[in-house]
Amino acid sequence: MAKYIYQNRNWTRFIWQDNIIHEVFGEVRNLQGKIIGQMNNLGFSTQEEASLTTLTLDVVKSSEIEGEKLNYEQVRSSIARRLGIETAGMVPANRNVDGVVEMMLDATQNYLQPLTEQRLFDWHSSLFPNGRNGPYKIEVGCYRTGEMQVVSGAMGKEKIHYEAVAPRRVKTEMDKFLRWFNDGKTEPVLKSAIAHFWFIIIHPFDDGNGRIARAISDLLLARADGGPDRFYSMSNQILVERKQYYAVLQKVQHSQGDITEWLDWFFRCLKNALIETQNTLRKIFDKAEFWKIHEHTSLNERQRLMLNKLLFDFEGKLKSSKWAKITKCSSDTALRDIKDLITKGILQQEQQGGRSTNYELVQF
Repeated sequence: MAKYIYQNRNWTRFIWQDNIIHEVFGEVRNLQGKIIGQMNNLGFSTQEEASLTTLTLDVVKSSEIEGEKLNYEQVRSSIARRLGIETAGMVPANRNVDGVVEMMLDATQNYLQPLTEQRLFDWHSSLFPNGRNGPYKIEVGCYRTGEMQVVSGAMGKEKIHYEAVAPRRVKTEMDKFLRWFNDGKTEPVLKSAIAHFWFIIIHPFDDGNGRIARAISDLLLARADGGPDRFYSMSNQILVERKQYYAVLQKVQHSQGDITEWLDWFFRCLKNALIETQNTLRKIFDKAEFWKIHEHTSLNERQRLMLNKLLFDFEGKLKSSKWAKITKCSSDTALRDIKDLITKGILQQEQQGGRSTNYELVQF
């Protein structure tokens, strides 16, 4: 019996059990339609904000799955600049951030373009602009020429999780993958799941295979949605379910060609990403509604910054000391800003009281 799926004859003639994936696949398509509908009812600037937030999340989380932490603000600025979106307080991004952003935007904005060997090589070069991953020199912008093993554990106690396709077979396998990818015959959400698995099994590059697999999935999901705007992040959800992600990949890599378990997991993960997006969209709608109400309210930059944080991604309790720290102002100025917002009916003191005073947004 073959140890890995690719050792079977005609291994890419994948099979699956429709009765198992049918229901969750239907739920995914239904949720996608709902979210696209909700977004189309929003103003252009709110759509732009939602897409920028999702793309930023996608880039940051896809790298985090691989253990690399990118600066959120740098990623956001890099995306905004490339899409021509005006955002306050732009920060310059380093070459690594720009490279990952370049790949993700090419995948999602040019989603109708064919996927070619050269395009994949360009993505790979963008991911590793210095030809290195940390201290290690890697082959960049070409298929790997060496053996590939996915290994964990300390030196001398390594555990081999996977041995990829032999290097001499990579080009042939990728040619077959790209022909299938560009044939336009498979429904794009289903194709997104199959392509992810197929690409990971070949593991064609020296490094960065996971991130490129997720970019390929995003490209196909953009096709399914019929537009470049991204309103949900598969990578963010994969990060949440990372343990199961690796477990199911590891299990199905040994199958005889039946990938039902992988498809079922992928669609459930995508469904959870869409549900999570509905929660995020609620925050974005609230934020848009808030600024519509306060379109003509006189506010300074510090107040605008803090209100945007409170409306979207603020963690913990709001105290005047936290305000001072985030807006880089004195405690007196922070207190003045807060009191001004209380007078304007935007903030209020939390009811619980206690030794230190906390503030919260007034329900609007």
